[in-house]
Amino acid sequence: MSEPTITNRGHIRTEQANPASRLLDVMPVHEAVLLMNQQDQIAVAAVGAQSTVIAEAVQLVTAAFLTGGRLIYVGAGTSGRLGVLDAAECPPTFSTDPGMVVGVIAGGPAALTRSIENVEDDATAGAAAMENVTLGANDVVFGIAAGGTTPFVYGALDEARRRQAKTIFLVCTAREHVTATVDLIIALETGPEVLTGSTRLKAGTATKLVLNTVTTLAMVQLGKVMGNTMVDLDATKNSKLVDRGARIIEEFTGRNRDESLALLFQAHGKVKRAIVMHHRRCDRATADRLLADAGGRLRSVLEEP
Repeated sequence: MSEPTITNRGHIRTEQANPASRLLDVMPVHEAVLLMNQQDQIAVAAVGAQSTVIAEAVQLVTAAFLTGGRLIYVGAGTSGRLGVLDAAECPPTFSTDPGMVVGVIAGGPAALTRSIENVEDDATAGAAAMENVTLGANDVVFGIAAGGTTPFVYGALDEARRRQAKTIFLVCTAREHVTATVDLIIALETGPEVLTGSTRLKAGTATKLVLNTVTTLAMVQLGKVMGNTMVDLDATKNSKLVDRGARIIEEFTGRNRDESLALLFQAHGKVKRAIVMHHRRCDRATADRLLADAGGRLRSVLEEP
């Protein structure tokens, strides 16, 4: 096995020591807790500073969805796990097809539960991963690398550009340290970690905030939300979702608990369908047609004369 090429990454902020935590090992626990909380606030502010670019990312992803494309997260280690997590949470929250938002992590599924550190250095594997998901021109590849240097992610982004897919790169370091050529760079200045180099801390927190924002607001644009309610809910998976679905129907129809549950079951667990069935006094097929004609937007159906 050949020796890997070692690059000095000492200039990258996520690899530098944080002066505020230089005495972490002897710091009273309460002070250490306050310190970590103070540092986490830096992560939140870093996301806010990139709000304009994040909004552009939402628009890119929404456009992809509207043309039948997908959002494909790519990362290694913590970054990869956060992408997989966000992808996994979209179907139960928004009733999306599991293939609409995809998480790719260096090392594959095994890397979700244990560290497989060497795979992140393989740019060829990143490119191959894009081939494995049959990447197309309508897709968006969203690379995540806290330090902005992960070869696996670079390989995926390069292959994405070759296939004419849109590309977004999220890093937690200064933009000038990023050499990737992409459509959008989200550079979060989270600074050095409390525990030097441990990017599961501030960098991970900031990354999770961005991914939450992008997928949530893209789904809002697709009509999967009315007001601040997840009306495109499939309440068939467990009792918690059935309860939530019934409460949403109560809110939107004024029916009592038992009537809302009955309507939910009549709609086969589809909350948005149930609300349309009530307001338009129609059956399931008609409700589905009305929603399809309105591009899935419940508000449009309810506001029609």
